[in-house]
Amino acid sequence: MWYLYGFVLLAGVANAVQAGQNGALSKGLAESLTAGLVVAAGTATCILVVGLLSGKLTWPTAAQALAMPWWAWFGGILGGCIILAQFIVARQIGAAPFLGLLVTSGVVTSIVLDHFGWVGFDRHAASLWRILGGLLMVAGVALVAAF
Repeated sequence: MWYLYGFVLLAGVANAVQAGQNGALSKGLAESLTAGLVVAAGTATCILVVGLLSGKLTWPTAAQALAMPWWAWFGGILGGCIILAQFIVARQIGAAPFLGLLVTSGVVTSIVLDHFGWVGFDRHAASLWRILGGLLMVAGVALVAAF
């Protein structure tokens, strides 16, 4: 299971690199929304190829689709908002503050989601150590953004 943590670490590196790539694409094209469509097409192609090669790509049945919570269908919209933030903000504030804010806000939000068991997560209490870790991340991002 240790390899899963390695995969996440690589995804974090990719997230930092992607912000720069998306910023350059947005700057080089006439409209940043066009760049967003290019990125979305690349994302869809990657998932399609991996899904077809692994044999794990299937469409949901009607029963599965109806049993799904309504909010579960909107993750792609949130992903699009992240990409738009990369286009609009990352170049202007820099990679370190952008990724620091992105990751830290994600961790702080995750502590709340875990604590209450929202959006499908199992409950994990917001212990003093988790809260302290979130606060330390906020302080770290403040230092990165200030200097």
